[in-house]
Amino acid sequence: MRYIFGPVNSRRFGISLGIDLSPDVKSCNFDCLYCELKSAKPISFIQNPPKVEDIISEVKDALKRFSNIDVITITSNGEPTLYNELESLVDQLNRIKQDKKLLILSNGSTICEKRVQNALKKIDIVKLSLDCATQKCFKKIDRAIKGIEIEVLYQCMEKFSKESSSQLVIEILLVKGINDSEDEIKKINEVLQSIKPNRVDIGTIDRPPAYKVKPVSQDKIDKVAKEFTNLPLSIIYKNRPTKKEDFNKSDIMRLLSRRPQSQFDIENFFSNSSKKILKKLLEEKLVVRKDIAGVLFYAKA
Repeated sequence: MRYIFGPVNSRRFGISLGIDLSPDVKSCNFDCLYCELKSAKPISFIQNPPKVEDIISEVKDALKRFSNIDVITITSNGEPTLYNELESLVDQLNRIKQDKKLLILSNGSTICEKRVQNALKKIDIVKLSLDCATQKCFKKIDRAIKGIEIEVLYQCMEKFSKESSSQLVIEILLVKGINDSEDEIKKINEVLQSIKPNRVDIGTIDRPPAYKVKPVSQDKIDKVAKEFTNLPLSIIYKNRPTKKEDFNKSDIMRLLSRRPQSQFDIENFFSNSSKKILKKLLEEKLVVRKDIAGVLFYAKA
């Protein structure tokens, strides 16, 4: 298969069957410092784009072979929303996806374009990147093609969030010394409060980057995460934490009122006694459990 890869076990979305819309060469309007692909001049189109019918044919074959797929993921060796036939592809995928969810992994750069919005509104889970909330930081880390303004992008993200029934996931990738300052984090939080995504994913570099940049520490990620209040937050850990805490009923309710906790948080930070208290709170309907884009969260009822 040329355009299909996987299935792979995604840390954030379950078992994923991938679709690469630019398998031959990187086609992206960003040249991010942390990108795992080689550096390349930003462009506004996909080079040698595949035909929709060829992609659909491969997806059909893959669905016959693999039954345990959670999501069909539209991605790219670059930026998938640069694909001109995106809406047509999405329409046809929705016809054949069966009980699978349709997911797209985008840098968010084209969210203001009507043709892109029309396509994204038909996708179950839309993941957009938001590494910075100021233009100075944005230009430094994402190195976008000329003419893209971060303030315009997050305003369009806010509009999309209000108008779309898709589950919106915002991903933030922290790079040491670039987007991890107190001022930048404060501004990103302000923007997130306006966008109101269904979920926020936060992590750092864990694969060899295109440029000489470094990840932040796990302690730094945890510290930043505490700044993002009232949002379901999924922390992407390279190494699974082992320390577990004893929480009483009041501790848990305060914690959940500030920020919903993922199943990962519960499994890795809650002691056995804390889990028993959480279970009782669920039974008493003081706490609710909900699936957000493939990740289970616990929140105050």
